[in-house]
Amino acid sequence: MKYLITGAGGQLGYDVKRELLKRGVSENDIATPRSSELDITDTEAVKNYVENFHPDVIFHCAAYTNVDGAENDAKACRKVNVDGTENLTQAAEKVGAKIIYISTDYVFDGENPEPYDVDDETAPQSIYGQTKREGELAVQQYPKHFIVRTAWVFGLNGKNFVKTMLKVAQGRDEVTVVDDQIGSPTYTVDLARFLVDLAEGDNYGTYHATNEGFCSWAEFAEEIYRDAGVDTKVKKATTEEYIELAGRPQAKRPHYSKLSKDSIERNGFTGLPSWQDATKRYIDELKKEGEL
Repeated sequence: MKYLITGAGGQLGYDVKRELLKRGVSENDIATPRSSELDITDTEAVKNYVENFHPDVIFHCAAYTNVDGAENDAKACRKVNVDGTENLTQAAEKVGAKIIYISTDYVFDGENPEPYDVDDETAPQSIYGQTKREGELAVQQYPKHFIVRTAWVFGLNGKNFVKTMLKVAQGRDEVTVVDDQIGSPTYTVDLARFLVDLAEGDNYGTYHATNEGFCSWAEFAEEIYRDAGVDTKVKKATTEEYIELAGRPQAKRPHYSKLSKDSIERNGFTGLPSWQDATKRYIDELKKEGEL
């Protein structure tokens, strides 16, 4: 089996490769082209690269993820999240490869306090969310697809909320964090394991995959500080209060990012551990790597 990972330099792509290697896949059977080596928005370049490498599975982890930036540059966001996804899907179909597309909780309006199921109506409220939904629709045109919606991702190889919270805590007694946005933190190590599980079978379709349980950003920050032994206090604020404090507008964020993971269980897969367990393991990994 051969595997192509787009966005391998990011948090999730990095851990997908680690998971494949852990399962005995040869380095030679994993392609992880940088954006300078493969521009996914270039149709011909994608077609040629995929035909030459001929992967059995494409993990499409690359994306335009600057949620606020997308509001000011919708064209650039759409080029990556929609055009790039269309190119990879067409190339996958050409060689008969499975494609695993990473999507987001932002495809929903975030107003339902109950967990969203995979078949619930989508209603993205931001350019980022709209383009990720359009990417889903492109992937769905090809039968051998998996769409995996996730949220609040953190991992070793890149920037994330955990690292930001640990950085801003330095020399401060208190930090202000939003407390009215609810979701599930997701550790890329756990998500990568699930993605590779998917790749090994043919239970195609849409899945929601986050670590188990729900919290607010403020509660997540409190857990981070507790696990890291940081004394900084968390001051809770509403989204409106935080925007006013930041002094700049933001793209609309979902207030409720609860995703139902029933599709995982229905298809016989093992779910992800609790977000508290994941946070503790990640903090331990940061310590081991000398980043904390």
